[in-house]
Amino acid sequence: MVHARGVRKHYGKLEVLKGIDLTVERGQVCCLLGPSGSGKSTFLRCINHLEKVDGGRLAVDGHLVGYRRHGNRLHELREQEVAQRRREIGMVFQRFNLFPHMTALENVMEAPVRVSGVGRAEAHKTAQRLLDRVGLGDRAAHYPAHLSGGQQQRVAIARALAMKPKLMLFDEPTSALDPELVGDVLDVMRQLASDGMTMVVVTHEIGFAREVGDTAVFMDEGVVVEAGDPKRVLVQPEQERTRAFLAKVL
Repeated sequence: MVHARGVRKHYGKLEVLKGIDLTVERGQVCCLLGPSGSGKSTFLRCINHLEKVDGGRLAVDGHLVGYRRHGNRLHELREQEVAQRRREIGMVFQRFNLFPHMTALENVMEAPVRVSGVGRAEAHKTAQRLLDRVGLGDRAAHYPAHLSGGQQQRVAIARALAMKPKLMLFDEPTSALDPELVGDVLDVMRQLASDGMTMVVVTHEIGFAREVGDTAVFMDEGVVVEAGDPKRVLVQPEQERTRAFLAKVL
C-alpha cells in the first residue's frame, strides 16, 4: 500500500528526511516512533502530498505520490489530480480541526456531500452509521464545543472514514488529549485495525504499538534507525539509539 525508497525532504538547508525506505503492506498497521523532530510527521504528510517530496520515490497503492510516469520521465500532477488522489487517504491530526459551527453529524457529512457529490440523505445515513461505529451515535447533534477532546477526535476519525479511504494516517492522535480520554480513541483505532484498515500511525503510545502494530519503525534525525516486529523492536531493540529512547519513555 505504501512504498518509499530514498525519500528526502528539506526546508532550505535543513534536511528533515534523509532517505527513508519503508514498505507498508495492505491491511498492516505501521507505527512510527521516535523523538520530536525526527521527521515522523513530515513523512506522514508526504504520503498524502501535504508536503512535496524533494528526492526518492513514494507510492501509495502503486501510484506515485504527486507525480505520474510518462515513459522515462516524471510529470508533476496538477493540484486537481493531487486532490483526487488525496481523497483515498484519510488523515487524523493531533488537533481535531472540526468545523465549530457544524454538529458532529454535519462534520462527518460535509466532505462526501461537497467533494464527492453524495446525496444528503445517503450522507446522513452513512454519517450516523460512522458515529455509531466510533461510539458517538448519541452525540450526532452536538457541536464540537460541547464534546470532550476524545469525543472530538473520534468525530474526526469518523469524518476521515466517510470518504471511504484505502489508507488511514494518524499524526499523534492522542497527544492533545487528557490521559483518561486516550483509551476511547485507541479502542476505535484497534477496531479499525481488526477490520483490516491499512494504517500508518505516528504515536508515543508504546503499548498500542506493541499490541496492534504489525511493524514498528523507530526514526531519529530523519532516518529509519530500526524497523521490524514491534515485539522485537520495542522489547529487544538491536540499536543503542532505540534502547536509549525506550528507556526514557517506558
